[in-house]
Amino acid sequence: MYYLYHIPGKKIGVTTNLIERVENQQGYNPDEYEVIMSTEDIDLVSKKEISLQKALGYRVDRQLYKDLHNNNFKQLNEMNINVTEMTTTFPCPVNKLKGRLLDEIGMQWETDSGPVGITKKSIEWIMDNIRSSQYTQDRCYVYNKAFARWFDNNDAHVTRTGGIMSDHRENGINMPKSHFDLIRRWASKRGLYKQGDAKTQALKLVEEVGETCRAILKGNHENIEDGIGDCVVVLTNLAHLCNTDIEHCIELAYDEIKDRTGKMDNGTFKKD
Repeated sequence: MYYLYHIPGKKIGVTTNLIERVENQQGYNPDEYEVIMSTEDIDLVSKKEISLQKALGYRVDRQLYKDLHNNNFKQLNEMNINVTEMTTTFPCPVNKLKGRLLDEIGMQWETDSGPVGITKKSIEWIMDNIRSSQYTQDRCYVYNKAFARWFDNNDAHVTRTGGIMSDHRENGINMPKSHFDLIRRWASKRGLYKQGDAKTQALKLVEEVGETCRAILKGNHENIEDGIGDCVVVLTNLAHLCNTDIEHCIELAYDEIKDRTGKMDNGTFKKD
């Protein structure tokens, strides 16, 4: 039996096991979701899922459920991973994760932010962004939103983030890298995320903003560009250390201002 379920404000999805998929893996209580349809017709439920995702304005799956369900990829939880709304947790310490991942190449799973999986390239991303669990060293995790964005291959992503689409494809998926991705990889390799903290990055941001302001007052265009770039780097790392990502912060800010009206007054925009 296939169940078409709705988590209000979050997603429309399909599963054959509501308790395992929605409650255990995604962490929702029974009163936080609703079953829209139950059927044995996989073609019907696959088409209905896509149509409702479009109608309700949720992220639309790139692949029909029936195609995902019937493909040759290894099934979720062969590695006993735990998928929640925010994170994917792996059942081993960081120093043993890469070997486990190499054994599970081809495995795919759904997150609230989109489909992800294990490939040779995604293993590199996981190892650059993995974090040890604060409760036990025997588990580690990545943030789903950042992982799904790495897999995202649509033009909107490239336009919005200044992404650099590589010409590499793996398992039919383009592997995009934005400048934000490159900054995070640079910082991760230098231990900034494991040894740094949000407070020091916040102070660093104040320092970089001050240097940028000085460059503006002096009219030094080269230093202005350098200062703005440094601020973006620090903001990218600050967001990561605060358990979010800069792309999401930009989206929130734009959603807040996109319909704002007002007027310019003495060089400053004043909202109505």
